[in-house]
Amino acid sequence: MTDPSSTRSWPHPDVVSDLTALRSASPLTHCITNVVVSNVTANVLLATGASPAMVHAPEEAADLARIAGGLLVNLGTVTAEQGRAAHVAVAAANEAGVPWVLDPVAVGPLPMRTALAHELLALRPAVIRGNASEVLALAGGAGGRGVDATTGPEAAIGAAEELARTTGAVVAISGPVDHVVSGDGILRVPGGDELLTRVTGAGCALGALVAAFLAVAPDPVRAATAAHAVLAVAAERASSASRGPGSFAVGLLDELSRLETHGH
Repeated sequence: MTDPSSTRSWPHPDVVSDLTALRSASPLTHCITNVVVSNVTANVLLATGASPAMVHAPEEAADLARIAGGLLVNLGTVTAEQGRAAHVAVAAANEAGVPWVLDPVAVGPLPMRTALAHELLALRPAVIRGNASEVLALAGGAGGRGVDATTGPEAAIGAAEELARTTGAVVAISGPVDHVVSGDGILRVPGGDELLTRVTGAGCALGALVAAFLAVAPDPVRAATAAHAVLAVAAERASSASRGPGSFAVGLLDELSRLETHGH
């Protein structure tokens, strides 16, 4: 994929192609995610064109994972039951050839989720999505301050490259400039807005968008890059018309739904 040198040059042809495919297919996107962001995540998926399903029960997670287009496992408010659901869903997704995303929220300082993240990492996600501190912790570092990153994406590139090499996953590091790291190199996706850090669930919803794009994009690099570019452009447009975090959160959904899928 060509590096999108600026999200302000929307529409980038590859991203537009993948967004068109997503809206046409409306892929079922299975989200095992945290209770704080479930509603936000579902609304972001719906606004973009995907079909969200928030199923956390271990008794049902495998059945849904087998028929989904993509699966997200987000560890934001993980419980023992949710950990079991993640294991059975990932196993079923792998058996069915359904690509999945690991979002290792707040790994490092919290031992339970850190151990679970490493167990899931061994099951080979298609994409790992997190902030720089989470990526560093997943590669063996200390992590950040809870869910907050304490360093920028550039500092985690080496860790991301090692994770990509050892797991085969694409590693997407979010920040002022998002970095999509794979065995083929690094793509940088600029744009977005600082207000994304002042509303609940933007990063978690981004992980779900990656899962949705995995269902339609030709490869995980394109899926991760498209998801990051789409959210960045929508955030820029929402920020220009907002008065603060509240109106921005509503405007973000509006702008996601309004993104054009045609030429300049």
